[in-house]
Parts: sequence; C-alpha cells; structure tokens
Amino acid sequence: MESTAIKPVNNGEIVHEAIPLSTGQPFMQANTVESSLTEIRDKHIIPVFIKDNEPTISMAEFIDSTMETVGKVFAGKQVLNPSVRLSHPVKGRIPEAKKKPATELQEHEKTLYYERCAFIIELPNIRSRIDGNMLSLTIGGVKSYNLDNLYSRKGTDEHFKVFIGFQNKVCTNLCVSTDGYLENLAVKSVDHLQTAMKSLFETYDAKKHLTLLNRLNQHSLTEQQFATMIGRCRMYNHLPNDTKNEIAPLLFSDTQINAVVKDYYRDTSFCRGNDGSINLWKLYNLFTGSNKSSYIDTFLDRSVNAFQFSEQIRNGLENQDNWFLN
Repeated sequence: MESTAIKPVNNGEIVHEAIPLSTGQPFMQANTVESSLTEIRDKHIIPVFIKDNEPTISMAEFIDSTMETVGKVFAGKQVLNPSVRLSHPVKGRIPEAKKKPATELQEHEKTLYYERCAFIIELPNIRSRIDGNMLSLTIGGVKSYNLDNLYSRKGTDEHFKVFIGFQNKVCTNLCVSTDGYLENLAVKSVDHLQTAMKSLFETYDAKKHLTLLNRLNQHSLTEQQFATMIGRCRMYNHLPNDTKNEIAPLLFSDTQINAVVKDYYRDTSFCRGNDGSINLWKLYNLFTGSNKSSYIDTFLDRSVNAFQFSEQIRNGLENQDNWFLN
C-alpha cells in the first residue's frame, strides 16, 4: 500500500489532503461475495417488469449514477472506485441449454444476477481523526430487488437506500447518522434517483456529524455500567410490546450483542481500559464492528441504529436517566 506523511489533525476537524488508497478490506461480510462494477455491468442480466418486459434500474446504473452525482457534488475531490458486496444469487440458463447437465454448461449459456447489492465509495481527501482513528468520507447504497413489485409495469416505484457518512480506516466500520441516510428512497427513473441523492449529499453536515462522533469520546461507561447495559440489551427483545414501545429501538441481535461483549475484552483497537471502563466512541465501534455480520437488507438500518443507540447512552449518562443503564 502506498504510504504518505499524515499531518496532525484536531478532533472533529475535516482535513483535505492526499492519503493512501483503501486497503480493500470488506466493509461487511455476512452472506456476501465481493464483486466489481465492471463485472455487474458486463456479466449480470437485468431484471425486468413482468407486464411490459421493460428493464428495472440496474445495480450498475445505481452505482454509476451515484458515482456521477458524487463527482458533481464533490467536484475536484478524489473519488475511489466502489467496493461492492452482493448476496442472494439468482442463477439461470439460456433456453438453448435447458436440457444440458449442469456440469456441461458453457459460460455463455449461464445467466446470473444478484437480488441484493451494497456498495461504498470513498472520498479519501475528506477526512478527520477521532481518538487516533482516521475517518474518511464515504458514500454508498443498497439495492434489494425483493422490495420492488416486479409483477407490475415500468413506472412503478423502485426502492433504494442511500447514505453518506464516514468510514473508520482502522477497521472499515461505517459511521452513519440519521441525517445522512435515506432509508426508503422510492423513484421511477434514474433522474429522480440522482436528484434525491444530490439533495442528501448537499444537505449532509459533515462537521456536525463529526462533532457528535467526537462527543462520544468524552463519555465512558464503568465495567458495572457496561455489564448492566449488556444485560438490558439481551432483555430488550423479550420485553412486552407496551414496554418496548416506550424505549428507543435496538436492532441488534443477541449474536451481535455477544460479539460486542467478546470484543470488549479482545478487540485490539476498541477493548476496555485497564480499569474495565470503555468510552462511548469505542463502544460505538464495537457495535458497528458487530454489524458486519448483518445481511445486506438490514446492514444500513443497523449502522444508523448503532449511532442512535450510542447517542442514547450518552444522553443517559448526562441526564442520569436511561433504561439500558438503570
């Protein structure tokens, strides 16, 4: 990996300067395979609407449109190639090969597309440092064809998820806030998609997001408070609905909560201190780290929820009133 000198930066300050290219480590892992924009564009078929056989907005168009919009909004900034993860393959074959044994199929006789896609695009020149961790501005999205009504006609809403936030280069964890996330973007055309993305990218306040992230570094949980929080997290999904509705949601599974506990002791970057305490920045990264085990369709929602939950814990420490800490 290319190396360059890194100038000192203050917490929460955005710095514009050249940094090394991404290491290419996966930003998510569960049930996904790595791909590229070229492979998706050149080798994958495009689903169509059943009633008129018109094509959907393809995953390649989604990524291309995002790259184009990023180039316009952040003109003059370095934009790295997208990192793409795919899941839920839908395999087929051309009609002429319908009777062939699978072992005899030629490559041109196979068809393939993936139902779900997640990608990120890094802008390495826009970055900041928090608690010794370098963050770089990152933009991306999710496409799941299972959210679309493909039994309809072209012009029916097609659904996308888009985000803008920061990636922790120490661990590839994504830091996404509510203000940088479009959870259910329903569009009818690529132009509509680009307009919505442009609006999100232009209104996103990177400095505000970094300020909120940096505040997490100023609060800590004792070992006892961490243990109480983990116990409450495990209780949360089993609460009566009327009680659960009064508490801010927690979207993480028991398996992911277990991963947080494991990394509280063992993670090389975000584990507890010698006295058992852990600051909320490290806690937040334990949650975003466990989120890498999420499937594509829940990945971004849990990314945002990790930020919301960490903010909720911070408010609880300041106000001495939080269900997860009491």
